[in-house]
Amino acid sequence: MAKWIDISTSRHQLKLFDGDRLIKTYSIAVGKMLSPTPSGTYTIINKQRHPGGPFGVLWMGLSKPHYGIHGTNNPASIGRDVSKGCIRMFNYDVLELSAAVPIGTRVQIHQ
Repeated sequence: MAKWIDISTSRHQLKLFDGDRLIKTYSIAVGKMLSPTPSGTYTIINKQRHPGGPFGVLWMGLSKPHYGIHGTNNPASIGRDVSKGCIRMFNYDVLELSAAVPIGTRVQIHQ
């Protein structure tokens, strides 16, 4: 079975699965009302450490251009609707997640 990621924007949760087995649940921040996180099925297409700006320690780009899963330099934002559509994680969480999933991992985003 392959690892995959399930993101619930309404619950502010990112869940890492291995097939049907839940491995871990992370708290996240998602897009605000004017720039919501897009629902759909995407894949992780790249990873970049220390991307600069507000993206924390790591960026994982999604197959939807300009969207990704990344760290944050504002940990107080986790659990809220604050981003421009990206999925924000605590820096230590995004490093752990990145180590657990390869490029090509499926990402399912829904309410």
